[in-house]
Amino acid sequence: MSIETDQNSRRTFLKKTSGVFAGLAAGSLIPEAFAMHGTKPEYMIPLGVYAAYDKANFLKESGCSYIEESVGGFLIPSGGDEKYQQNLQQLHQDNFPIKSYVILLPAALKTLGPDANHEAILQRTELVLKRARECKSQYVVFGSGGSRIIPEGFDRATAKAQHIELTKKMAPLAEKYGVTIAVEPLNKGETNFINSLAEGVEIIDAVKSPSIKLLCDIFHMLKEDEPATEIVKYGKHIVHCHIAEKENRTPPGVKGDDFRPYLSALKKIKYKGGLSIECFTYTDFHREAKKGIEVLKQQLSEV
Repeated sequence: MSIETDQNSRRTFLKKTSGVFAGLAAGSLIPEAFAMHGTKPEYMIPLGVYAAYDKANFLKESGCSYIEESVGGFLIPSGGDEKYQQNLQQLHQDNFPIKSYVILLPAALKTLGPDANHEAILQRTELVLKRARECKSQYVVFGSGGSRIIPEGFDRATAKAQHIELTKKMAPLAEKYGVTIAVEPLNKGETNFINSLAEGVEIIDAVKSPSIKLLCDIFHMLKEDEPATEIVKYGKHIVHCHIAEKENRTPPGVKGDDFRPYLSALKKIKYKGGLSIECFTYTDFHREAKKGIEVLKQQLSEV
């Protein structure tokens, strides 16, 4: 190769690449830079696991960004105020965030029907929200399927009106404490009311509060044969997500479920919130939870 040819090649290379490097400096051509190498930025979101807080250090080491606890296990424990203070002290000591809490209401506290007890529910909810703020948590999940079962023979429209009325009273409390209540649709095996994202959004639209949003639980969507396209349709309402395998509510990787259609839908709406593995039984918690996080990271990288 002649000196002149070599110089021309260098000039051509610099001309082609200078714009890319300038774009990288400005943060505007990152996708193009990846494309040059035949790769693309991976879609990753914060991952967590629903578990008792004594698993916090293990989950941190396993690649989780946070842990998800239960209202009755952490915020209003059976040991009373003294136990809650111990939990709070442990949270400060371990410094691993609790993003959200599940099971806002026990089945005995009814939101619907002739035995609905909204006054007691609101008292409990305010304490939960107050303590969630003390713990610097973002969400309280309003699933509580046993609490919201429509009694046999009870008018469905009346039940829906009751639930909307209650949620409207919860909203100012959520706004007061700066904690979002995430309405969770559940499958029909757990309750007969709010069984789809669409039905959850009906409640949210009726309440009209920035502190009442939607939880997307991919396990319940699978049980109800609810397509991933519903995530795209109602994406603007979704603030938090749960996931588990369809058959036995096992962590990802046990049965080998492919969640990529649902993860792709989350990517499409540019969802950046948390995704929690929410299972209630494990054969081996440490092995299965760790593998579940690994499988989710792998499937997320493939969408």
